[in-house]
Amino acid sequence: MQMWTEIRRRVLTGESSKRAICREYNIHWGTLKKILAHPEPPGYRQQAPRRKPVLEPFLPIIHEILQADRSSPPKQRHTAKRIFDRLRREHGYPGGYTSVKDAVRAWRQGQQEVFVPLSHPLAHAQADFGEATVELKGQRVKVAIFVMTLLHSDTVFCQVFPRECTETFQEGHRRSFEFFGGVPQRISYDNSKIAVARIVGRRGETPTSEFLRLQSHYLFAHHFCLVRRANEKGHVENLLGYARRNFLVPIPQVESLEALNLQLRARCQEDLDRRLRGKPATKAQLLEQERQELRPLPGDPFEARRIETPQVNSEALARFDGNDYSLPTQYAHRQVIAIGGIEEVRLVVNDEVVARHPRCWEKERTCFNPIHYLALLERKPGAFDYARPLEHWDLPACYETLRRRLEGELGRPGTREFVKVLRLLEHASLAELTTAIERALEIGATTVDAVRLLLQGQREQPTRWFRLDGRPHLAAVRVPPPNLQQYATLREPCEASVSDEACLVNGGDA
Repeated sequence: MQMWTEIRRRVLTGESSKRAICREYNIHWGTLKKILAHPEPPGYRQQAPRRKPVLEPFLPIIHEILQADRSSPPKQRHTAKRIFDRLRREHGYPGGYTSVKDAVRAWRQGQQEVFVPLSHPLAHAQADFGEATVELKGQRVKVAIFVMTLLHSDTVFCQVFPRECTETFQEGHRRSFEFFGGVPQRISYDNSKIAVARIVGRRGETPTSEFLRLQSHYLFAHHFCLVRRANEKGHVENLLGYARRNFLVPIPQVESLEALNLQLRARCQEDLDRRLRGKPATKAQLLEQERQELRPLPGDPFEARRIETPQVNSEALARFDGNDYSLPTQYAHRQVIAIGGIEEVRLVVNDEVVARHPRCWEKERTCFNPIHYLALLERKPGAFDYARPLEHWDLPACYETLRRRLEGELGRPGTREFVKVLRLLEHASLAELTTAIERALEIGATTVDAVRLLLQGQREQPTRWFRLDGRPHLAAVRVPPPNLQQYATLREPCEASVSDEACLVNGGDA
């Protein structure tokens, strides 16, 4: 470059002639003309691509293979080495591997898609699910991580759930809207079965009924991306990876997912203090601006739930989400409504909740409530010791003591009497009945009627004195004394026409 600059300066300023420069620097006349025509060396410029006579007849075959690969699974597409092997074996290609590899690379580079940068209006959001691993109660399990982000402010909110389903999808929205302080005007999704009931062409058209219920409650507009076009919601795709790398590394060790969700909410709140490259303010400041365009939260709370209508089988079990839940045996062989939420499953008959169970997120499990089977066991007391619903029912020691006493006094009917005592749990708590049984054992009154009376007695509230302090307007009230003469007849002797039994009932002499 130094010689180039020196030659141009001397010739173009008239300091030296062209012939003198050619002799002094020993360069060709054409080279000098090129130096004078360009302020800097133009470099090598190939007029036409170099021909590859050996490879050129095989290029259409290579392009055909690569084009067909577009409809194949990504993990089962041709590599350059595999194409080279096929060309040699099937088509007699005599050339080398490097030429084939360069041709494959050139074709793929020419086919790569180019995207248009998109603007991010206020109050527009994107939502998606991903997977993460956590250590829950000492065991590593996979969980679903729900992420929603506001595009303008880059605000991100994430929560983890046992898995991706309708209830968690709805609950993720509810918690996100509460964190944002409002509802986005428009939210973009992929074409998951949770949200899309039917896909027409390459885009979802008909939302599911539960998605429509969510949308009707919060009044946001939806946008379903094209199938296999994650770039249409690339914002949330990137922030999903960011949340997983920054909020869930190292692998969190927690006793419950709700405890982890509280930690994630705090981390998302801390993330609002960041300022991203190219943004004029922090996320928190941009979020305050964006909240002006968010829709207000509705006054009525939204219930995240899914409804199914299972048939109760002969064992009084109804199946919901792959698990069986018990009902009182009187509802066997009937169709019921199962309402599954995040925390519990409710079983409804004729608009009445007849059973509640904690939600089981595993598969093929049976959830029993022993109280549901006590009415049946009263009729079939012989099955008491072998009843599966009672296998893991951990009752206080006083219950076993009561059973031994009843069976010792009554024999086999004592088991039925014990079941009758247990049936008091249908209307009383375990703590209340335990107190009543302990008192019954102390006084030796072990029948079901005695336990019931003791249970009712401990629920009664003693009468309290009514004080007139602070109530001067009641001091002048006068209540006339009652007429007690009508009770005098109870003191009269029994008449001769009254039987001996009646006299004894009324308190007279036999």
